[in-house]
Amino acid sequence: MLAGIKAGWKTFSHKHPTVAQFLVFFLVSNGVTVLQMVLMPVFRSLFGMTSLVDTNFQIWHIGANLDGTPYYIFNYAAGELSQGGGGGLAYFLAVEITMAIAQVINFFLQRNVTFKASNSAAKAAMWYVIAYIIITIGAAALQGLYKAPIYNLFMNGFNMGTGGETIADVITMLINSAISFWVFFPIFKVIFKNEN
Repeated sequence: MLAGIKAGWKTFSHKHPTVAQFLVFFLVSNGVTVLQMVLMPVFRSLFGMTSLVDTNFQIWHIGANLDGTPYYIFNYAAGELSQGGGGGLAYFLAVEITMAIAQVINFFLQRNVTFKASNSAAKAAMWYVIAYIIITIGAAALQGLYKAPIYNLFMNGFNMGTGGETIADVITMLINSAISFWVFFPIFKVIFKNEN
């Protein structure tokens, strides 16, 4: 039975290479998202025990929110989320370290498994890092639109406190992952080439 599935997949992937790549890309991306959901609370907990929670990290002011408060691309105000803060530098580091680990794993899996690339790994890695930085900044800028309302809804609107904070963490991670998912596939088609 397994041999039949393998043979069927091989036939399908030869007839429809882009669709097959997209399906594998989808599976790998979801696996990496699950990894992020496991790692993020661990790093948040570790950094949450440090004074980094009380270190303000609000950079790249680009205007104002609807309520008139300053709009930052990276907006991690000092203080615990449960107490009205933004998690500070601790939260920022937890997010970025989690994403960096996930993206390193994602790079190798997508390059070697999904796209079976044979072009220069160093060149592909350079373009991947550039794309990652641009996407991270873009996703962070968009996060300013939905992060606060999601946390407020689950923590205060539904009166769930820290449980709501955890749910909001997962939702914002899923939104960031979805943004990356739809942007990265066409980028990978360009940077991961099979030159054989």
